[in-house]
Amino acid sequence: MILPAIRPRDAARWDLVSLGEVMLRLDPGEERIHTTRSFRVWEGGGEYNVARALRRCFGLRTTIVTALADNRVGRLVEDLMLQGGVDLSHVRWATDDGVGRTVRNGLNFTERGFGVRGAVGVSDRGHTAASQLRPGDIDWDVLFGEEGTRWFHTGGIFAALSDTTADVAAEAMAAAHRHETIVSYDLNYRPSLWKGIGGQARAQEVNRTLAPLVDVMLGNEEDFTSALGFEVAGLDANLSALDPANFGRMMSAVTAAYPNLALVATTLRVVRSASRNDWGAVCFADGELHVAALREGLEILDRVGGGDSFASGLIYGLLAGFSPERALEYGAAHGALAMTTPGDTSSATLAEVEAVVAGASARVVR
Repeated sequence: MILPAIRPRDAARWDLVSLGEVMLRLDPGEERIHTTRSFRVWEGGGEYNVARALRRCFGLRTTIVTALADNRVGRLVEDLMLQGGVDLSHVRWATDDGVGRTVRNGLNFTERGFGVRGAVGVSDRGHTAASQLRPGDIDWDVLFGEEGTRWFHTGGIFAALSDTTADVAAEAMAAAHRHETIVSYDLNYRPSLWKGIGGQARAQEVNRTLAPLVDVMLGNEEDFTSALGFEVAGLDANLSALDPANFGRMMSAVTAAYPNLALVATTLRVVRSASRNDWGAVCFADGELHVAALREGLEILDRVGGGDSFASGLIYGLLAGFSPERALEYGAAHGALAMTTPGDTSSATLAEVEAVVAGASARVVR
């Protein structure tokens, strides 16, 4: 299937709308979560990170649909998002009960890892405001119709938050299609999110229900197996070697099962150590496999958010009218840059992305 026509920029208020939870990330820097005595804070969340990067790096008009508890922590998250530039007019504020019995804000403790010690993430996000969103809470016809939206993005993290969030995502996707808005979905399988609600079997059930509503499906090396059940030939448990051709065959099977999918893309990451990865990406569109330049031995400062930055770079390219092959290179370059700085979100510039796409070196710029 060919990607549907994208609404002209002057016919929509928003280039992209994201639906997802925004958490407060607490980062111990070079320390460990269980031994540090101080944390640096950022905002972050899989779906939000895409909207923020498209605003800050690529200069597009983005907004986030989410919910926060109205207390000092929620307002801290708001203050961080204001710095990110994403429009907040569609944030819902839930009344705080004083101690978080009924509603709270999500926390994400993340240590970066180094060498043989892998990165670690510990989420504290039960009963959050975003997880309590229900169908009917958002007037999607206003957002996609009256305001106008070119692209809608959500993913498997939001769908896993509660019994209602997958239904909210489905409601939003259906409305997006009614208003000729492109829908992308990042599978983003997180075992910890599904652990207490049915595990991998439930994840596959939910994602298979949502897949027919998606135009552009994204994931990482393991997501299509874990979240949809598609096997990749030759994929070993340690991901010590990744053959793009094997992923191409898997993507062909995915698009055969879901003919609504116009493009399927995945990052390819071989973890040599926590601080050195091989990094690449592939996409399958209109019956063709495209492979981004492989960056062997890429040095990693903070791997969290690399996949979200890949997604935003790819989406930027598609919104700009690039070919899938060129858009894929922008996604891979932006993901690589994002992992050179701390925090979930990208601090790269469009000029830096374009320089990496063009093969620029890392020599000092002055």
